[in-house]
Amino acid sequence: MSIHEELRQVEKDLARLRSEAADLRLQVGEVGPTDAAERSALIAMADQQESLADELEARRQGLLDQISGAGRIEAQEP
Repeated sequence: MSIHEELRQVEKDLARLRSEAADLRLQVGEVGPTDAAERSALIAMADQQESLADELEARRQGLLDQISGAGRIEAQEP
């Protein structure tokens, strides 16, 4: 898999995770869960999704850095 393909996949996964975390947080405020345990479980799941999204964001930045670094190397070669 090329760096560009991996970047596209990471961005796709990142968008999905952020959306899922937002949906979970919406459920907490809606009629959905009726007891504290259910609310806590939804909040914990949303926190986990956001943590995974943060890891993917770091991976995304690393890929972008690799791409920009490769461009600088290619530009310096005669």
